[in-house]
Amino acid sequence: MGKKILIADDEPNIVVSLEFLMNQKGYVVKVVSNGEDALKAVAEFGPDLVLLDVMMPRMSGYDVCQKLRENPAWSGIRIIMLSAKGRGVEVTKGMALGADAYVTKPFSTKKLVAKVQELLGE
Repeated sequence: MGKKILIADDEPNIVVSLEFLMNQKGYVVKVVSNGEDALKAVAEFGPDLVLLDVMMPRMSGYDVCQKLRENPAWSGIRIIMLSAKGRGVEVTKGMALGADAYVTKPFSTKKLVAKVQELLGE
């Protein structure tokens, strides 16, 4: 079975393209559209990597990232934060909370796939 990727984003257009890309690369994909569901999905689905939007309903990506990093059982999960906010302060905050990478929207799909593969050791 392929590695598992959780996509947590509330923008349908981005979700469709991310899901297509990750499925095409052979990953098992689950999609959620808010922060609370992202945490539930991590517990139930057990992803290897989370593509995490910063601005989501019910709990921000920053809060989700922090909660993931507070739980030792989830320490191996790779996190790529996605955001339209690419100022230094946002990137710094995401990385400080434990993200493995921070990608600014709009992003190059080729670069994002390469980053996913790199973080999953492929």
